[in-house]
Amino acid sequence: MENSDKKDVNVWKANLNNGLIMASIGIVYTIIVYFFNLTFNKAQTYFFYIIQIVVLFFMLKAYRDKYKGGYITYGESVGAGAVIFLIYAVIMAIFMYVLYKFIDPSLLDQSLAYAEEMMIEKGVPQESIDMAVEMQERMMTPGFIAITGIFTNFLYGLVFSLVDSIFVKNTKNPVLE
Repeated sequence: MENSDKKDVNVWKANLNNGLIMASIGIVYTIIVYFFNLTFNKAQTYFFYIIQIVVLFFMLKAYRDKYKGGYITYGESVGAGAVIFLIYAVIMAIFMYVLYKFIDPSLLDQSLAYAEEMMIEKGVPQESIDMAVEMQERMMTPGFIAITGIFTNFLYGLVFSLVDSIFVKNTKNPVLE
């Protein structure tokens, strides 16, 4: 396959497997965190961000080399990363819905208790805490968590793509063409 053929690849088809792989990693990681009762541990969240950034870097690099003939612009790389994380975000939203709705509905109450605990630690007045908890109780449903998860995961993925694409981009030298 010549380089000119590689440029015309469909970014969605080329990155479907990458999105599925990223989602698989996310599901396995979430299950591990759940079983070790680390769901509300912030350190594990930052650790997973690092994993995602590293994995995304190698996915974008592989996409560049396999489908783009070794050359990719910054925008193409960001676009590929966005596709990967959109697939990831949708699959993770479905998984989180199942987790919060069927596997362990008590996670909703644990989330509320954790949020209340954080507000107490920050010295928020009790009246404000009560209002916030009441509002969160109405919104904290598996569906709401899934929908906000799509946007949150995609946003983080977009930021990760912006950063990784700085190192993945490789454009041809116009003088040598």
